[in-house]
Amino acid sequence: MSNLSDFPITAKWPARHPDRIQLYSLPTPNGVKASIMLEETGLPYEPHLVRFDADDQLSPEFLSLNPNNKIPAIIDPNGPGGQALALWESGAILLYLADKSGRFMPHDAALRWQTTQWLMFQVGGVGPMFGQLGFFHKFAGKDYEDKRPRDRYAAEARRLLRVLDQRLDGRDWIMGADYTVADIATWPWVNNLVGFYGAADLVGYADFRHVQRVVEAFKQRPAVARGLNIPQRPAAA
Repeated sequence: MSNLSDFPITAKWPARHPDRIQLYSLPTPNGVKASIMLEETGLPYEPHLVRFDADDQLSPEFLSLNPNNKIPAIIDPNGPGGQALALWESGAILLYLADKSGRFMPHDAALRWQTTQWLMFQVGGVGPMFGQLGFFHKFAGKDYEDKRPRDRYAAEARRLLRVLDQRLDGRDWIMGADYTVADIATWPWVNNLVGFYGAADLVGYADFRHVQRVVEAFKQRPAVARGLNIPQRPAAA
């Protein structure tokens, strides 16, 4: 196990449990991918809140870990070969934790690649498109008189939901009977789209009954219920 004091980020967020995975995050759709995965696997970890309202993600300490200034990011003091591993990008973190825990990725090679395919579908499509819709529907973009940008992302979000709904017809989860990293990556974004963003009517969410079914099953998982609120936001954040 490496000494975490070698990582500048620990000067701003000291590790009380340096033998555990250190999670630097915020409970956003991307952030909770990591916390849910950690809760699901049972891997010991210590969460640290990265406050956007205080521009923590732009601090030199955070940038020393993730030069792309995005959450989540982790340090595993017991990484490959017993050396500490710093990692960012939520999709990469999910794959790493799946490999470390031996869970939520199929052992069959073909199924592993198909699961990775659906993970990339979320990373490259669902996340960016839903996020843009959130900007134009809920945040500063909602004040733009020209609604063409909003409508473009609403149409794309609806298309992506249709892809998911068709995939789930006759399946419990994205990959079938087994819950995988593809689900852990995808459903926080759908939940956020219709919840926090309030875009259910805009995208016609009522039309996607298989998506609705799976999102509700996802939220009923105890690890998901915990992970959706980790790290806990302060009352004013």
